[in-house]
Amino acid sequence: MSVRVRGVEILEPVTGAHPPNHTAGRWAVHGTDLGILWDDGAGGVLCAFGDTYGEGWCPPGTGPRTADWRFNTLARSTCADLSRGLVLDEMVTDTDGHAAEVVPRTGRRSERTVIPTAGIAVDGRQYLHYMSVRRWFLPGRWRSNHGGIAVSDDGGRTWTRDLAARWPNRPFGRRTMQMGAFARSPRWVWFLHTRNGRRGPVFCARVDPAEVGDPAAYRHWTGSSWSPRVRKARPVASGPAGEISVAFHTGLGRWLMVHLAGGRIVLRSAAHPTGPWTDGETLVDGARHPGLYGGYLHPWHLDGDAAYLTMSLWGPYAVYLVRAVLDRS
Repeated sequence: MSVRVRGVEILEPVTGAHPPNHTAGRWAVHGTDLGILWDDGAGGVLCAFGDTYGEGWCPPGTGPRTADWRFNTLARSTCADLSRGLVLDEMVTDTDGHAAEVVPRTGRRSERTVIPTAGIAVDGRQYLHYMSVRRWFLPGRWRSNHGGIAVSDDGGRTWTRDLAARWPNRPFGRRTMQMGAFARSPRWVWFLHTRNGRRGPVFCARVDPAEVGDPAAYRHWTGSSWSPRVRKARPVASGPAGEISVAFHTGLGRWLMVHLAGGRIVLRSAAHPTGPWTDGETLVDGARHPGLYGGYLHPWHLDGDAAYLTMSLWGPYAVYLVRAVLDRS
């Protein structure tokens, strides 16, 4: 059994000087990307953005650094009706009308930026997986210092980077756990993850919900069993895989994975997080939408025939809401 994409519609922008959010005027968020979504467990959905720019920014893409650059920002939404767009109620701010950088930087020269990759709420605590970027290369290739976890106990307003909650990278960027996606089942928190960049395969780990912030508690799928050693991990889905989003769709009875694959955002499905995962079916094609990336499922719309996700476009450097109609085949 697989999941078929019946239709896709690009809805309103989520960020920029556009309705419904007008983030440029309300929070000095002129250009940003990603829009990673997760249920905060308190009646809202948190939305984490990557490198964010304010006054002085102009497209295409990122920069300059002098344009009120923040490594990351965070919004909250209670919008349940997404038919006209994803409405943001508020953003974490440091001054009135100015979105704050929420995951703090270390100040080290080797850390170019701190980019969120996944989030989850467990028992009132927010966990945000991030990657510390060391160096950028050609598009789709970069080197991270480490993947790590930041925690918040006040709904995402303040965050702490746990120095012990890190997965160090190697000089050639071959370590996993650098980027990923959290997902929840009744027993486990799942973390499907990749190396840095957008070229590698997907791996799978699981952890007890009470131990999400402890790297030693994660167990990694070896192809036949679970190991405490991340080096034993074997891929559960082939690459190339960029940014990942994973969730269980109760209406379809399948796990869904959305990720960038070359010039497309694709949808894959499986009966279990360890796979086997179907080949990627195109959700959005880069031939029609150049510079696309991301693809993060909205957690409140995983029971009907329509799923919603955020998508980034490099040129306008903005996040858009996408509606996909799905069925089983």
